[in-house]
Amino acid sequence: MSAPADVARLTREITSGLKTGDLEDFYTDLHRHPELSFAEHRTAAKLAQRLRTAGYKVTEGVARTGVVGVLVNGAGPVVWLRGDMDALPVREATGLAYASTVDGLMHACGHDLHVTWLAAAAEVLAAARETWSGTLVVVGQPAEEAEGGAAAMVADGVHVRFPRPDALFGQHAAPGLAGFYPHTPGLTLSASDDVDVVVHGVGGHGSRPESTVDPVVTAAYIVTRLQTVVAREVAASESAVLTVGRFHAGTKPNIIPAEARLALNVRTQETRVRERVLTAIRRVVEGECAAAGCPVPPEVIVHPGYPNTVNDPALDGEIAAVHRELFGDHTVFDFGQAMGSEDFSLLAPPGVPYDYWYVTSTPAAVWEAAPGQELREKFEGVPGNHSPLFAPDLSVLAPGVRTLVSAALSRLTG
Repeated sequence: MSAPADVARLTREITSGLKTGDLEDFYTDLHRHPELSFAEHRTAAKLAQRLRTAGYKVTEGVARTGVVGVLVNGAGPVVWLRGDMDALPVREATGLAYASTVDGLMHACGHDLHVTWLAAAAEVLAAARETWSGTLVVVGQPAEEAEGGAAAMVADGVHVRFPRPDALFGQHAAPGLAGFYPHTPGLTLSASDDVDVVVHGVGGHGSRPESTVDPVVTAAYIVTRLQTVVAREVAASESAVLTVGRFHAGTKPNIIPAEARLALNVRTQETRVRERVLTAIRRVVEGECAAAGCPVPPEVIVHPGYPNTVNDPALDGEIAAVHRELFGDHTVFDFGQAMGSEDFSLLAPPGVPYDYWYVTSTPAAVWEAAPGQELREKFEGVPGNHSPLFAPDLSVLAPGVRTLVSAALSRLTG
C-alpha cells in the first residue's frame, strides 16, 4: 500500500476534473426513477452503459439484475468496489424538485447515491489507468433491501466468473451533518433474521366468541410478551433488537378469523444472543398458543438473513488514514457498532478482507434546525435512512466518489 498522503494526493489529482453537473444529473435521474429489489432494470442499464463507455468489460443479468464491470490494467491486485441499486416501497415526502415519479416507491436509503458514486469512481479510475496497476471489478448489486441480492450474486457465480478480489470496498449514505466519513474497525453492522409466525385458532361469528379460539387476541398477547425478550432476557451489556413489523388477521369486523400472521425481525451481534432470542420467540409463541387452547400448534419459521458485517481492522485503519489525509483529521471518527444490517460482507470470498464505511449526508440547514444540542440529539432529530423525508445533500456527490477512488488506489498503487 502507498502512503496515505500519496494516495490522497493522487486522488485529488485524478478527481479534479469531476463534473458536478453530470453527477447531479445522473443522481437526480436515478432518484426520479426508483426500482424495487430484483427489478432494477433501468438503473442497471444506466450503470452498465457508463461502465462500457469507460472501457470496462460488462456483464449484465448477474443474479437477474446485477451488473459487473471488469477493467484489467496490468499486473497487480484485484479490487472490488460495490454499490447497491434497489429502492424501497416508501412514498416520498421530501418535496424535492427531483422527487420520485413512481408513486409509492422512493430511494429512501441512498442507493441512488451509491450507484452514482460507483459509476463516477469507475470512470475516474479508468481515465487515470496510467497511475495504477491491477484489476478493478465494479459490482452493481441488486436487492440489498432484505431480498438477498448479495447471496443471489454468489449463487450465480460472481466469485468464480470474475477475478477473485484481494480486497472489497463499500460505503453507505448515512444521516449526520454532511462532510464526515465514519469508520469502525471490526464489527460495524449487526446480523439480521426474519421470523414468520402463524397462529392457528378457530374462526367463527363475532357474536359468538365462546365458540371460537380467537387468534387475534392470542397474537396480541404474543406481541406484548415479545417485548420482554430483549428487556428481560438479554443482558444490558449485550445488544439485540426485536421488531414486530407486520400483524395480519381477519377480513371483516364481525368475523373472528381462523388464523393470524406475524412477521418479526431480529437484530443481534453475537451468536449466543441470537440463539437465545430465537429460542425465546419460539417459547413465547408456543406458550401463548397453548394458554389460549389453539387447536393446532403454531408455526414459527426462521429465515436466516444477513450476517454481521465485520471490517478487517488493519484494512479499515489504512483506508481511514487515507480519508483523513483526503478530508481532514476531524472528518473521520469511529461510528460505533450499529444495529442496522447489510449483505455486503457476503460478496467477500472467505478470507478476503473488506472495509465498509459511511458518508454522512444531512444538509447543514436540516442539521441546524434539528432539536437538541448534543450530537446524539441532533442525530435522532434528522430524517434517517428509510424515512420518506430522507434527502441527502448534493454536496456529498463528489466526496463520495473520492472516498471510493482513494480506497481503490490504496491497493492498486505502490
